[in-house]
Amino acid sequence: MGTTRLTKVLMDRGSGLNILYASTLNKMGIPWSSLCSSKALFYGFVLGKEAMPLERIRLNITFGQLDNYCKKLFTFEVVDFLGIYHALLNRPCFSMFMVVPNYTYLKINIPVLKGVITIEGSIEQAYYCD
Repeated sequence: MGTTRLTKVLMDRGSGLNILYASTLNKMGIPWSSLCSSKALFYGFVLGKEAMPLERIRLNITFGQLDNYCKKLFTFEVVDFLGIYHALLNRPCFSMFMVVPNYTYLKINIPVLKGVITIEGSIEQAYYCD
């Protein structure tokens, strides 16, 4: 994402928001001056409460390697919550990348010009806190 490789991203088919945590933004070294204001309240993220993002940012998401990749520009709501992931990707992200998930094997396949990009999840990485 951007120029940083994120290892803990949840692709949430039920969500309508792309979420980037403020801690991830800081780790990526992106200056807060590059963010835009956001006044959109959202619900269901914090149990029983409405939530307000701090800001909004547009970043490129890239899947794959230099010789075979797919890249798209997405808007993220930046939130100051604690989370175990670096970011959450939403339902439209699945559609734009034409993701084919396999939940049993923790894999997603993304069709591209040179074939298919396969991304494998890791149970161990999911439990690792950084």
